[in-house]
Amino acid sequence: MSQTFAAAAGQLAGVAGRFLGWRPQEFWDATPAELAAILMPIAHLDDMPLARTDLARLMEQDHD
Repeated sequence: MSQTFAAAAGQLAGVAGRFLGWRPQEFWDATPAELAAILMPIAHLDDMPLARTDLARLMEQDHD
């Protein structure tokens, strides 16, 4: 690994603060699995097809 743990953690803390609105204590209280679960859907949103149930829900919300 080319980065130290401290450098990688600092970068992730910045991402959590900027995009999630987390304060430092919220970042340090979260587990790596929790952080990944929150960030992964954002990273892979374009790769996921729209489910039929989601389409139906969106159509009901905006039926104009």
